[in-house]
Amino acid sequence: MAAWPGGGQKPFHIVSPLLESLPLSRAAGTKVYMKLENVQPTGSFKIRGIGHRCQEVSAGGGTAGARGLVPPGGSAGMATAYVARKLGLPATVVVPSSTGPGTVRRLEELGATVEVYGEVWDEANQRALELAQSDGWVSIHPFDHPSVWQGHASLVRELKESLEAEPDAIVLAVGGGGLLAGVVAGLQQVGWPHVPVIAAETWGAHSFHAALEAGRLVTLPSITSVAKCLGAQTVSARALECAQEHRVISQVVEDAEAVRAVERFLDDERMLVQPACGAALALLYSGRLQRLQREGRLGTPLGCVVLVVCGGGGITAAQLRGLKSQLGLE
Repeated sequence: MAAWPGGGQKPFHIVSPLLESLPLSRAAGTKVYMKLENVQPTGSFKIRGIGHRCQEVSAGGGTAGARGLVPPGGSAGMATAYVARKLGLPATVVVPSSTGPGTVRRLEELGATVEVYGEVWDEANQRALELAQSDGWVSIHPFDHPSVWQGHASLVRELKESLEAEPDAIVLAVGGGGLLAGVVAGLQQVGWPHVPVIAAETWGAHSFHAALEAGRLVTLPSITSVAKCLGAQTVSARALECAQEHRVISQVVEDAEAVRAVERFLDDERMLVQPACGAALALLYSGRLQRLQREGRLGTPLGCVVLVVCGGGGITAAQLRGLKSQLGLE
């Protein structure tokens, strides 16, 4: 397990592998390292921040010590259920109706009570907040809390220990903005303030891109993308602040691009990831980095970039086939 700065409780996440990808490097025109968060205990990066937050509330950080945890959403719920089980606390996970049966089953296997509520994450989150009104129960927000961001910052500290020099860019996907906030915090902490972050979304789940264009938070009327893990109708205020404090380049891809990238990555690296991760992969496969260089938005030449492979715990081969059929990619 990774050591926590300043000591304290041992974290629940692992130090994830950092591997060079020859296929992605060929496609992107520069050396690409993969930070494999898909091999975390619950299949995504969320165990970093949520694990840190759950440890905090179970020890009484800001509370009298939690008696139970209430997270909204599938991947965040998975992380919370895993940590709750380790801490000996009950967890009730609220998921929207778009959540697949496999995710619900895995949550129940981890010992969580699952409640299906609403059609999108935002509605599930409102229900989680209601349930957390019970005495001693604490709502675990998946992306909008300083402790979550601090937990995610551990990813960058690991990069600092593994790389000989700072990367020329970090490529990641943005949903609610927790990973972005954590990576920006980590870059500041390790002395890499000039490393740009390239933030990928899909159209129909592009609340961060919409906020950047408007210069304020924007609430999407609905989530129409197949990348449900990116499906926060409103990005966190901290994500927008990060774009004002740090160099963040927003890029949006079509659902079809993301799903094609998922399939290509499966062939190239023999790892199945979710369409949310496919959005970031699509930037590398489609030549977006080269275009950003031509536009003067990225340096030339690039020494290396890091891709955060954010998660693969919420997809199966059958679901990938279903997405391809839905999008007419068969």
